[in-house]
Amino acid sequence: MGRVEGPGHARVARMLGTGIVAGDYREGEALPGEPALLARFGVSRTLLREAIKTLSAKGLLEARTRVGTRVRERAAWNLFDRDVLAWTIEGGIDARFLRDLAEIRLAVEPAAAALAAERRTAADLERLDACVTDMRAAAGLDPAFARADLAFHLALADASGNVFMHSVGAVTEAALAVLFQLSRPTDPQEHAVAWRAHAAIAAAIRAGDPPAAAAATEVVVRDGLRNSAAAVERAPGAPYP
Repeated sequence: MGRVEGPGHARVARMLGTGIVAGDYREGEALPGEPALLARFGVSRTLLREAIKTLSAKGLLEARTRVGTRVRERAAWNLFDRDVLAWTIEGGIDARFLRDLAEIRLAVEPAAAALAAERRTAADLERLDACVTDMRAAAGLDPAFARADLAFHLALADASGNVFMHSVGAVTEAALAVLFQLSRPTDPQEHAVAWRAHAAIAAAIRAGDPPAAAAATEVVVRDGLRNSAAAVERAPGAPYP
């Protein structure tokens, strides 16, 4: 890693943070001493300490008196923190990341769809239908398909009428954007299956059928996991947009 250009503890936090999630600083190990970090980043002691406080609050670091600052185990990292999630994605995602993301989606999105079937407004239905229309129009590997896919799931969270589900969707938006880039259909048949599966969710929500909306959403999430995992397997370790 190079020296930091310009002041700001946020910039130092980002460089350290990306290094931690990339494995440059291993879990359980101590960071280099303060003199070494000051020399590497070319910042003041105050800025460096503020950066370490920031990363500690995100669950990446732990500072102990007379022991120093060590990297915490991955399980302690706050992946609901936008920065930590973005740094993780920048480092490249793998099958475990996709599985973990699918599991949290399966815990939240079917329930959100069921609530949406009970609480949806005319505006919600219009947004969902517009996203399906956009997905249908964006055939093949058109990036517009992934954008419409993301918009659909964010609209679904909003239609639930639950502020916590909306917040989960907003926090994981970066991860979902990458996921939908990976899982977008690669041939006409897959494209038809994908947009029709989303249309089934919208139809169940419009019909006010919570069980059908939840079941249709679960199908979409599981299909997304299968398609994205296949994409990662074809190109392991590749950087994703």
